[in-house]
Amino acid sequence: MEPSLPDPNTFAALAVAVLFGIVVWDAYWLTRQRIDVPTLGELSNGGFAWESQGAQELIRQWGNLGSMAAMMVLPWGLVGASNTSPAYAIAWDICLTLHLISLLIPKRYAVTRTHAFADGQRYDWQRLRLAGRQPARRIMLLRKGWGIFGPLPLGGVQNDLTIARERIAIAIDHTDQWPQFESKKQDE
Repeated sequence: MEPSLPDPNTFAALAVAVLFGIVVWDAYWLTRQRIDVPTLGELSNGGFAWESQGAQELIRQWGNLGSMAAMMVLPWGLVGASNTSPAYAIAWDICLTLHLISLLIPKRYAVTRTHAFADGQRYDWQRLRLAGRQPARRIMLLRKGWGIFGPLPLGGVQNDLTIARERIAIAIDHTDQWPQFESKKQDE
């Protein structure tokens, strides 16, 4: 007796449910960005906070947007071959469209002596490093231990990125120099 494959509709429902969970989880973290980064500009602790615009998020997320477009098309080729209801492919595309929208909304970022704040998350500098080659219109941080799967790009206008890149270099490479930087800012 040959083992039977699981029902394609059950599998599709599970896949859509997992994707919906990811979209809701990401949306939750994005709502926290105004809580974690309530003010913009120079921070009292020597840090810096800024906000991107939709165009900068498009530049920041171009790779993810391409991946999402491919993931939206892929199920349609499998629907007929697997005898899956097209409703699941439609639900899949709706979830990915919501995720695409969340990728493009303006984001708030901040760098402090101890952490980077991006996408509603807080990252300890010990877990991050600057990429060796920096793109011109964003900052590319890498999560240590993640290899190619751990990029953390930061978007914004060039002036904000220049200031942030300076603070990031100090925070990552010379955390002992941050208090000197901080006291210099307080004297101005």
